[in-house]
Amino acid sequence: MFIQTEATPNPATLKFLPGRDVLVGEPRDFRTVEAAEASPLAASLFGISGVTGVFLGSDFISVTKDDTNWAHIKPAILGVIMDHFLSGKPVIAEGGEVDTDFAAGEEFFEEEDKEMVEVIKELLATRVRPAVAMDGGDIIFRGFKEGTVFLHMQGACSGCPSSTATLKSGIENLLRHFVPGVESVQQV
Repeated sequence: MFIQTEATPNPATLKFLPGRDVLVGEPRDFRTVEAAEASPLAASLFGISGVTGVFLGSDFISVTKDDTNWAHIKPAILGVIMDHFLSGKPVIAEGGEVDTDFAAGEEFFEEEDKEMVEVIKELLATRVRPAVAMDGGDIIFRGFKEGTVFLHMQGACSGCPSSTATLKSGIENLLRHFVPGVESVQQV
């Protein structure tokens, strides 16, 4: 098994590509050891000293670290990923519930904005999420109120130094161009 690694715009996060499907369905973001209990893979990665976050995408795993040097933990991360996929264990444990603040959070917007919200979500799904996934992360629509779109960034995008620029220069400009009524984008 050969696992590729890619740098992300976030220097504290590396993207690992095992060359096979990782997760079917929605991506999962684990920011605590307790949340990672839903995933044998994420729990094993959190067992490595210095790992502070694990994001599981469709065909990649993004791992975020503290100030530990990548040279010290990258071999252990590669070993855990390889061992996991060779073991045949599931990526998400049976009955593994999503344990994040935002997973169960309700979207918020006024009923009269429903059509506009659908356009925003479509643009995010087709134009933004694929690009953000290439950088090892994800972006989730949380709400719309008084011209402001509220988004939650996950994986490599969470805490990334360039995430503010991505939100303001990229996503905000895109949404303002295609959706009259959008004035700004804010991260939650």
